[in-house]
Amino acid sequence: MPLIIEVKNLKKTYKTHEREPGLINAVKSLVKRKYEFKEALKSICFEVEKGEILGLIGPNGAGKSTTLKALSGVLYPDSGDVNIMGFVPWKDRVKYVKNIGVVFGQKEQLWWDLPAIDTFYLHKDLYDVDEKDFKKRLDHMVKIMQVEDIIKTPVRDLSLGERMKCKIIAALLHNPKLVFLDEPSIGLDVIAKDNLRDFIKEVNTKYKTTFIVTTHDMQDIERLCKRIIIINHGEIIYDGLLKMISERYIKSKIIDVKFEEKFKNFKFEGCKILEKRTYELKIELNLKKQKINTIISYLLDSFKVADINISDPSIEEIIKLIYEE
Repeated sequence: MPLIIEVKNLKKTYKTHEREPGLINAVKSLVKRKYEFKEALKSICFEVEKGEILGLIGPNGAGKSTTLKALSGVLYPDSGDVNIMGFVPWKDRVKYVKNIGVVFGQKEQLWWDLPAIDTFYLHKDLYDVDEKDFKKRLDHMVKIMQVEDIIKTPVRDLSLGERMKCKIIAALLHNPKLVFLDEPSIGLDVIAKDNLRDFIKEVNTKYKTTFIVTTHDMQDIERLCKRIIIINHGEIIYDGLLKMISERYIKSKIIDVKFEEKFKNFKFEGCKILEKRTYELKIELNLKKQKINTIISYLLDSFKVADINISDPSIEEIIKLIYEE
């Protein structure tokens, strides 16, 4: 597949000032400030093929959002070359933004006092989308994301998850070739997350849309991405197949269980109890000693289970293992 993104030696350093607490120190800082410099990106390089869903992961402050901001054109890097579909994002912004969609999970992108449907129609006019194509895409997306009952409600009255669904629709209505998703599943429940993942895969398959996804939810990455880039302290420490990371570093699963009644002592080979409450149990399962379906079957057969949630170790733990190796 042809390349859609080429990044070479991208660097960004932030300059900030710090001061001691107190009014006197605040006044002193107006005259003489103590500055510190933080390298957010340290000469990173990578490429992305057209139609790929790339996972960009790392701990807080690793440089993920800075990378997305540079690639989307809202941030000027200190140095480096970026070629996306023949554009330099921060130089060719007016022409470039017509080809991309952006969702920042922590930043509001809808008109706060207006219903989301108004933002959708505003985007239609801004991107000069054909009326027939717009209506077809809008109806399809609204149905999949299950927001029929909320798109006419003022955004300020929506929950975080409902706003996130609407932001994703707004970002995709003009059928962009490239979409940046920063924490897209934040605020969504389990069912909504599954719908979102299916929706992203459908858009990717149907339109060959390229996605770059940053998230702390490893289940998002597992369901969507074949390839991942792990970034930490502004440096790429892994660029390759997710399968390799899973086989090499994810050697356990975290299982959270909620019971309908008080449970007796729990003991099962390959399981380590992390937390124990009257109606809840948090277990670490060693995948070398026990299979997931075995422990799940045991729990369901032996106890009255109200809910089970299975998750991977945090990305911080995975990065720690990579560094230790």
